Parts: sequence; C-alpha cells; structure tokens
Amino acid sequence: MRAHSSHHLPSSLVLIGAGNMGSAMLEGWLKVGINRATTTVLDPHPSLEVQTLCAEERIALNPPVRDIRPPQAVVLATKPQALEAVAPAVDRLIGPETLLVSILAGKRIEDLKRAIPRAKAVVRAMPNLAAAVRLSATAAAASEAVTEPQRLIAHELLSSIGQVEWVGHERLIDAVTAVSGSGPAYFFYLTECLAHAGTAAGLPTELAERLARATIIGAGELLRQGDLPPAKLRHNVTSPGGTTAAALDVLMREPGLRELIREAVDAAKRRAEELSG
Repeated sequence: MRAHSSHHLPSSLVLIGAGNMGSAMLEGWLKVGINRATTTVLDPHPSLEVQTLCAEERIALNPPVRDIRPPQAVVLATKPQALEAVAPAVDRLIGPETLLVSILAGKRIEDLKRAIPRAKAVVRAMPNLAAAVRLSATAAAASEAVTEPQRLIAHELLSSIGQVEWVGHERLIDAVTAVSGSGPAYFFYLTECLAHAGTAAGLPTELAERLARATIIGAGELLRQGDLPPAKLRHNVTSPGGTTAAALDVLMREPGLRELIREAVDAAKRRAEELSG
C-alpha cells in the first residue's frame, strides 16, 4: 500500500453511518492523520466498538445536527435503503463547498442529488469488504461539479482503506460492483470448495479447511507483493504433465471456470443495474 500524506485530507468531515464499512473507513482515516477535533460521526445505533473508538480518539459522536457547521466533506455510509430517511439531515450539512462521498450500493449520483438537493459535488464509490483490513479494491466516479482539489480529498479518504481506481463513466460502477464489490465472496466460496474437495480426497475436515485458507492467503500475497500477471504466476506453478496441469485441464476445459466466473459476474452486474434503477 502506498505511503500516505495528510495534506489532502479534509479540514472537517462528517461520517454518516458507522457500520462495518463506515467504521473501517474511520479507522483508516485515523491511521493517516485525520483531524479528530473536526471529525464527527453520526449513527443512530453505534456499536460499542464505535462508541469506544470515538471516546478514546475524542471524536464527536451524535451531536445535534443543528450544531454542526457544514464540513468540507460528508461521507455517506448508511445502508442504501436508509437514504430517504437520512437525506434531510444530510442536506442540512451540505454547504456550497461541501464534497459528498457516497458508498451506498445501487444509489446513482442523480439519486443522491435528488434526495439531497444541496449536494453538487458528489463522488460515488464502491469499496469492498477488505476495507476492514485496509486492502479494499475501491472504484469511484465523480459528478461534473467535483473540483480537482475535491477529487484529491476523495482519493485520500478512500485510499486510506486500500487501492482506488477512478472510472470515467458512472455506469461502469455496476461492473465494478460485480467484480470487486462482490468479488471477496467469490474467493470465500472458492476456499469453501477447495476445502470440501480436500475432505473428499481423504483429508480430515479441519486440516482441509486450514490448508485451503492458507493456500488462498498465500496466493493472494504472491499477487500483492509481485508484479507478474496472474497468468504468468499460474504458468510458473504448472509443470508440464504434473499434478497442477492435471487439475487445470479440468478447470480450463470448455465450458470451464472462466465461463462460470463470467456468467457469475454478468449476473451480479445485471442485479446491480436493477438496484440502480
């Protein structure tokens, strides 16, 4: 992960929604030096962990909205279905220079601007579950009103939880959702399948699960630390006529794993498009 500098962090920030993703982002911001004195968290039912974190870091938790001055950035991290309920409070927080960053799945920039009329500069982002360990693969799209300094602020906030990729057209966010947003679940399922296959091959269940987990983690770390493409790594571990080649002959036959993954991503993308309206 790249080294962080704090000069693009917002001078003041309000986080709305401190669930799993929101709290992961908050922890990331703390690690890169967000100004605690000008950071506020709003969540009607904060977890004990969030309450403890805010108390320890002296971050304002749930002050009256009327007492909060419009911040430089608002990050909206509630559940998507809560948008209409929280929109009036969010709208009161938006000033002429406020950047709104939303991680609400399925809510387009036009949906956000309709629900929050004062919001002009809007960034829509799609992080994934790995934000909890600061290894999220996040994609973002910006409205036309977002200035370059605001884009840098959004990038700094999002990169505190992992890698950020900007897309030129918001419509690509649905494909991002299908690839990286839902992607961790695909790997978790692959781990389940590998462990199940190990058990079927005669390994004790717990040993098969440990080996499958360690194998997936190790393969991911090889990808992270190196610069070789996945195809080259696969080639390097595959000896002609060996055991890996025998397994890949099964996975790569037509229709094989490639087509199955493509079908899965297409299904997720279609569902994302449906949720986006």
